Amino acid sequence: MKSLLKYIKDYRKESILAPLFKMLEASFELMVPLVMASIIDRGIAHNDTAQIIKMGLVLVLLAAVGLISAVTAQYFSAKAAVGFATKLRSALFAHIQGLSYTELDTIGTSTLITRMTSDVNQLQNGVNLTLRLLLRSPFIVFGAMVMAFTVDVKAAFIFVVAIPLLSIVVFGIMIASIPLYKKVQAALDKILGRTRENLAGARVIRAFCNEEAETAGFERENELLLNTQVFVGKISAAMNPVTYIIINIALVVLLWTGAVRVDSGVITQGAVVALVNYMSQILVELVKLANLIIQLTKALACAKRVEGIFAVTSSMANGSLENGSDEDPAIVFDHVCLTYSGGGDESLTDIDFAVKKGETIGIIGGTGSGKTSVVNLIPRFYDATKGTVRINGRDIRDYDIETLRDTIGVVPQRAVLFKGTIRENLLWGNEDASGADIENALRISQAKEFVDTKEGRLDFMIAQGGKNLSGGQRQRLTIARAIVRKPQILILDDSASALDFATDAKLRAAIKGMENDMTVIIVSQRASSIQYADKIVVLDDGAVAGIGTHEELLAENEIYQEIYYSQFPDKKAKAAN
Repeated sequence: MKSLLKYIKDYRKESILAPLFKMLEASFELMVPLVMASIIDRGIAHNDTAQIIKMGLVLVLLAAVGLISAVTAQYFSAKAAVGFATKLRSALFAHIQGLSYTELDTIGTSTLITRMTSDVNQLQNGVNLTLRLLLRSPFIVFGAMVMAFTVDVKAAFIFVVAIPLLSIVVFGIMIASIPLYKKVQAALDKILGRTRENLAGARVIRAFCNEEAETAGFERENELLLNTQVFVGKISAAMNPVTYIIINIALVVLLWTGAVRVDSGVITQGAVVALVNYMSQILVELVKLANLIIQLTKALACAKRVEGIFAVTSSMANGSLENGSDEDPAIVFDHVCLTYSGGGDESLTDIDFAVKKGETIGIIGGTGSGKTSVVNLIPRFYDATKGTVRINGRDIRDYDIETLRDTIGVVPQRAVLFKGTIRENLLWGNEDASGADIENALRISQAKEFVDTKEGRLDFMIAQGGKNLSGGQRQRLTIARAIVRKPQILILDDSASALDFATDAKLRAAIKGMENDMTVIIVSQRASSIQYADKIVVLDDGAVAGIGTHEELLAENEIYQEIYYSQFPDKKAKAAN
C-alpha cells in the first residue's frame, strides 16, 4: 500500500484537512453529554428555565458547527479519494501499456481489467473512509473514555475494560479477513475471464450448441465466488453482534454502578446520563470502525493485487538508437530462435534470411508453422530468445521502441477497429495525415469502393470492434490504416483472408505500384497471394524449409508443392502430364 500512496501526494491539503475537520466535529460531539448533564442537574433539577434554554442553544450551536465540519470533511475526503483513484488508474493503464506481449500473455486480460476497475474502486472507497473515520472513530472512543474519567473515575474503569475487549474483536476479525478477501478478488478474476470469453465467443458457443455446458461452468465458478464471499461475510458479520454484546454488558454494568453511586450521593443523575451517552458514542463509533476495518481489509487486499501489477516490469529493455544504415538490408534474421514464456519447446528454430529494401517477401506454411511468430519479432512485440533480428544493419534491441514501430506498418491477422468514425480509425496510423493521404490509402487498400457507399463516407460511425462492417471491409480498413502511416516496412499478416481473389490481386498490384521504396512482407495461407513476391520463405514446424521464388520452390520444395497443388489441383494434373 505504501508504494501507492505517492498518487495521493497532489492531494496533501485535502488529506490533512479532511481528518482535521472530522476531529473538530468529534470534539464538539464529545461536549454534548456534558451539556446534557448540565441541563439535567442545573436546569431540570432546579427548575431553571433560563439554564435549559441557554444550554439548548449551546446544543444547537454545537450541532450546526459539527454539521459544517462534517460536510467540509466529506468534501475534502471525497476529492482526495477520487483524485487518488484517477491518478492510480492512469498510472496503472500507462504501466500496462508499457508491458511487452510476454507479460500481457502471462498476466491475462481478465486479471488486468479487474485490477483497473474493481480493485481501484475498492481502494478509492478505502481512502475515502480512512480520511473520514480512521482518526475520528479512535478519537471519540478514547476521548469518551477520558471524558468519562472527568465525570466519575470508578465508573470510567468500565470503559477501560470494555475498549480493549472491543479492540481485540475488531482487529482479530480484520486479521482473519484479509487473506479471504484476496481469494474473493481472485475468484472475481475467474468470473470476469469466463464472462469475457463467452461474450467474445458467443457465436461459436451457439454454433456448437454449447450454451448449457458454458452456463454450468459459469455457475460453478459463480458458486465458488458466492461460497467464498458468504464465508468471509460471516466472519465480518460477527463483528457487529460481538461488539454489541460487549457494549450492552458494559452498559448494564455502568447503569448498575451509576445507580448505586447516585443513591450514595457520589454522582448526580446527569452524570449517569453523560456516562451512558459516552458509552453509546463508543458503540456507534465502533460500529463505524468495524465497517471501516472491513473496507480497509478489502482495500489492502486490492492494494497488494495492484502493487503486483506494478511489480511486473517489461522484459524488453528500450534502446536509444534513432536511425540505422541505408546501405544494409532492410531486415535480417540471423539464426533466430523464439520460445514463448511457459511454452516449453521452441516456436521458432534457427530462422535465417535477409530482406533487401523495396523487396516484397512472402511467408507461407501450414497452420502452426510460426508465420505470425516471425513477423511479430520485427516490430519487437516479442524478443528473440536466441539469435538477432536486424533492421537497417542494427540489432532491433538497440532501437528506441517507439521510433522503431513508427517505421513499421502492421496489419494483424485479426482486424481490430475502434469505435469512432472511419477517419478517426485511419488517423491511428498517422494523426497528421492529410485528406489526400487518407484517400490514397483507401484507394490502395481497395476500401474506397465501399467507403463511398457509406453515409457520411469518412464520418461513418464504426461500432466497437467494427461489428457493423463485414470481415473483408474490416480487413481493408486496417490495411488502409497501415498505409496511411507511410511505413518503411509493411507487414500484412494474413490480412487478406476475407478478400476474394480478384480484390486480393488488385490490392497486391496497388501496393506494388506505390511510389515509396517500401519493404513488404506478406504472410498468407494462399499461394496465389505470395507467388509473385520477389522471394518466398516456406516455414514448417517453426523452421525454414525453403527460400526462393515461386518457380524455384515449385520445382524443388516438397512442402511448397504440397501447399500449392492442394489449392490448385488442376495445375498438379498439368505438371504430371
